[in-house]
Amino acid sequence: MLDTKPYLLESDFPPVYREKLSTLQVNLGYLCNLSCVHCHVNAGPTRKELMSLEVVDLIIQALKKLDISVLDLTGGAPEMNPHFRYLVSSARELGIEVIDRCNLMILHEPGYEDLAQFLADNKVTITASLPCYSEENVEKQRGKGIFDGSIQALKILNGLGYGADPELQLNLVYNPQGLNLPPGQAELEADYKRILKENYAIEFNQLFTITNMPISRFGGWLLAKGLYDEYMGILKGAYSASNLQTVMCRTLASVDYQGYVYDCDFNQMLDMPLIAISKPKPHIKDILDADLTDKPIAIGDHCYGCTAGQGSSCGGALSD
Repeated sequence: MLDTKPYLLESDFPPVYREKLSTLQVNLGYLCNLSCVHCHVNAGPTRKELMSLEVVDLIIQALKKLDISVLDLTGGAPEMNPHFRYLVSSARELGIEVIDRCNLMILHEPGYEDLAQFLADNKVTITASLPCYSEENVEKQRGKGIFDGSIQALKILNGLGYGADPELQLNLVYNPQGLNLPPGQAELEADYKRILKENYAIEFNQLFTITNMPISRFGGWLLAKGLYDEYMGILKGAYSASNLQTVMCRTLASVDYQGYVYDCDFNQMLDMPLIAISKPKPHIKDILDADLTDKPIAIGDHCYGCTAGQGSSCGGALSD
């Protein structure tokens, strides 16, 4: 696969500095039951990388010491890590909000039949990928049969109270196709809610629109098609300085399956470690007693993806 990293490192993106750390985003491994076109971590069924129990215990230690309020679990399919439920239960016992970035299809996999109930019992916030309300568009990105399976999974979650019970938050994620930036989040959310309600009787809380990053699988596609420069021109042309104040990397640290720490999930995929600590590659154990506030963030041209238009983060748009 072609790599965009050499093109991203020399950047004129403005400096960004950290605020108080409140969110720990943890990648539990690259094993996944799907292989989506827009996946920026190249996850799939043949990947073997999974976080060990030793590192999971360090994550729990970090949750206790760093006054973390949100644990954001991602992958791959994070639920496929054998220590997923242990980590979720431990974090919830500490009163920490847990977000599960769920691809929905995992709820249908053999051996995961009780997963939805486990998530509901632990009041886990589910942020689920549904890149469009159109079957055709979803299957272009994620594969044949994925749309119907996702709809059925959403109905399972609704049946448990997700989307209706205030303690059971269900959020959906939209990714655009090709060179497009996401449309207005509020307007698209209204469309999603109307169409999913009318056609499938599905309810959810919020829609998050996320810009596709010019890295990993999508970045390789851009280079292979000769579209990299055009896409970067779109991102830079839509740059909004006001989004710098709310980019997720200011209050979030991203941890890979081995326990190494980065400023965000995208930097993790580019192997651009946290620079707030004077170590070549900081590990989670290195930040247990560290204050990252006001320290610099590692940046590159991909950061324009987070600041284009309404802005983009793991929590959706940054501005109205």
